[in-house]
Amino acid sequence: MGFDLAKPQRRSIRLARYDYTEPGAYFVTVCAWGKKCLFGKVVDGEMQLNRWGESVRETWDRLPRHYPYVELDAFVIMPNHVHGIIFLVGAGFKPALLGDPSADEATTGRMRAGLKPAPTTRHELPEIIRAFKTFSARRINERRRTPGIRLWQRNNQGVNPRLCRGTRRV
Repeated sequence: MGFDLAKPQRRSIRLARYDYTEPGAYFVTVCAWGKKCLFGKVVDGEMQLNRWGESVRETWDRLPRHYPYVELDAFVIMPNHVHGIIFLVGAGFKPALLGDPSADEATTGRMRAGLKPAPTTRHELPEIIRAFKTFSARRINERRRTPGIRLWQRNNQGVNPRLCRGTRRV
């Protein structure tokens, strides 16, 4: 396959040969498609989320429900991007709570009945971010009645220095 100058070349923003299932803290930035100001505006130095921004926050807050080895830390929504810190927890970093204590009873009951407990799959960080982007885009597009419209950029190689209305440099 040859090099095509007509197509923009994307470089990976991931570290080569790094295992993104490794326990640790990860700082992520995700930019809106076209770096459009979709999630609210800054008023008097404070971010005011609109309903799309609220949908993004709800989706972020639900990540640990889908990925039990994920813990969330700081999360900031700006008009055209988000920043967040995700902890992948587990052996060697800090113990992961894999559900509520009553789940152990259910698992034991299933094992006695000859059923195997569901395996705990550890997804890579890029898969978790992909899910965040997919779920939030789907929810916002349903509310906007714009199915299939892109909400997020594929790679985030920096935040647009162009300011949104109501934003000021500090």
